[in-house]
Amino acid sequence: MHFADFRFDNSSLHALPVEFVPDDARLVQSQRQVKGACWSPIKPEPLKSPVLVAASLPCLGLLDLQAAQSEDPSFVEHFSGNRLLPGSETAAHCYAGHQFGHFSGQLGDGAAIYLGEVLNSQNERWEIQLKGAGPTPYSRTADGRKVLRSSIREFLASEALYHLGIPTTRAGCVITSDSKVVRDMFYTGDPKQERCSVVLRVAPTFFRFGSFEIFKPTDSTTGRAGPSFTKDGALQAQMLPVMLNHVIKTYFPGLWDQHNGDSLQQASDPSQRHAMYLDFFREVVRRTAVMVAAWQCVGFCHGVLNTDNMSIIGVTLDYGPYGFLDRYDPGYVCNHSDDSGRYDYQSQPSICRWNCLKLAEAIQGALPLSKAKQELEIFDQEFDRCYWASMRRKLGLLEVDGGQEDQELITDLLQVMHDTGADFTNTFRRLASFSMPTSHSQGEQDRQANGAGPSGSGHESTAVEEQLLNNLAPAEVLAKAAKPRLPIEQLQFLQMLAGKDPAILAQFGASAQMIQAEIERMNAAAKLQSVTPDQKEQNDRKAWRGCLARYGARLHREAEAGADPHKRVQTMNATNPRYILRNWIAQQAIEKAETGDYSEVRRVLKLLEHPFSDDIAAQIAEESSNDEAACSRTLLYDGPVPAWAAALCVSCSS
Repeated sequence: MHFADFRFDNSSLHALPVEFVPDDARLVQSQRQVKGACWSPIKPEPLKSPVLVAASLPCLGLLDLQAAQSEDPSFVEHFSGNRLLPGSETAAHCYAGHQFGHFSGQLGDGAAIYLGEVLNSQNERWEIQLKGAGPTPYSRTADGRKVLRSSIREFLASEALYHLGIPTTRAGCVITSDSKVVRDMFYTGDPKQERCSVVLRVAPTFFRFGSFEIFKPTDSTTGRAGPSFTKDGALQAQMLPVMLNHVIKTYFPGLWDQHNGDSLQQASDPSQRHAMYLDFFREVVRRTAVMVAAWQCVGFCHGVLNTDNMSIIGVTLDYGPYGFLDRYDPGYVCNHSDDSGRYDYQSQPSICRWNCLKLAEAIQGALPLSKAKQELEIFDQEFDRCYWASMRRKLGLLEVDGGQEDQELITDLLQVMHDTGADFTNTFRRLASFSMPTSHSQGEQDRQANGAGPSGSGHESTAVEEQLLNNLAPAEVLAKAAKPRLPIEQLQFLQMLAGKDPAILAQFGASAQMIQAEIERMNAAAKLQSVTPDQKEQNDRKAWRGCLARYGARLHREAEAGADPHKRVQTMNATNPRYILRNWIAQQAIEKAETGDYSEVRRVLKLLEHPFSDDIAAQIAEESSNDEAACSRTLLYDGPVPAWAAALCVSCSS
């Protein structure tokens, strides 16, 4: 199929209320509150001299597009927004949301423009949109543009998570241009001109939790209300069932058929739809738990888990200041703008659960809140089931269900990784080389578990231990990372307030728990600063020797149960990626792209399409053999984080 022949359906635009805007005004957009509508018609703003940076052929294949079509000169014209596709109906979506825990009122697609919904040859529905295509009614004070660095990051992350097996929106291509906008990357008063760029985003739908928050009453803390809130609740009563019915019928067709939704849609008594809405909410909660469990198992940190960034179908949505763990740190904050650490790595499950509660509150006009809240237990159950099952696969524990013992082993391993400064991804990958014991007495296992040495088979197990020890972060790096996020003077001031009146802390965007966590970080940093290199080496060796011995003893139980050592290694290497999208890898690609050289973006994309492969790096290096620097970089994509990249951080600026 050629993109000019897309079979557009656009059911969401036709089924849900659209703001009336005269056709001749669709290029003249002003910020406004959009009441009683889910969509606002809008036309993309053209770019000057658009050029293709990179295209994801697997993603374009969802739209039945072939590689050659991305090389068609009209490809960049259509997917930059300069020309409209036949059958496309462009619009921006209205939604609201809680940002950093506080209701912000109307938000909406401030930079993304819906092109329509394409039905492919398999009759699959794919919504396509352009992110960075110009201003919309929801752009607020912004210009509706995205720059090259943030567009490359979104493009690569979308495809990286897909190939890691994590539910996600997709990205078909990234296009840049000679159009410029001014950005202050870290809000430090150092603005620069950057190139306007666009990402073609693809997903079944981009509806989100915030789509249903447009009816929220005035918030007692922020004083803001959803754009479609009315005191009599008339708009909510009119629109909410229509929105829920459309979402369920289109994206949860099994539930729609199971409840005979066509009949329920006509029911005069709204309570007759409660069972269907409850099943829908339960499934959203379940999918969300599955998604965040997958994040935790690969060390992915989203960075901005506001309710407007939570997909209603349980896929990873809106890639801004995200990050993957390098050194394992449960308190890792990838977003430079997240001063309080609300969205740190370890908090993602609880934040996603809280966001599900906000969704329950948003749809309580159609489903009693008391019923929906009971379903939040599903989140905990599903998260635990998926997380522990995946972590057991990461360690090759396939034959014996160790239950609580396995959870303690995994928790112990993570603690040792944190204490010693081990790389999250590389540690799990290296553990596949730890040999499964074949015959040890229980006494020998106990001896090793008490710290006498690894329980694998001799040379190979010792080699794993040495590899791990040789790739740990030094004490000064750990001390720097452990430092409080707040200046000491500010922390002491907040600590004083907490002692006098904890309620006052909320006015400063803080809490007693946050202050306590910061104090613990300060104490940890001070302790690490006093550790000598020799002391750290001794402590690390003791910690890893004991940890590996306990792992070896657990593998002995697998061996006794008849586990196949080759299957264990295959499973571990198919579960633990060799390559992830580390910030420094993305940064190198961005820096080259900003000079007009897009080869590194394309190399990194190819690498991320094969994250579990041991051969892909050599293949990429061979293809880049005329560029020695490229070869060396490629081969080190799974190597230690370069010293220059230690201070890399990412903000919401895009």
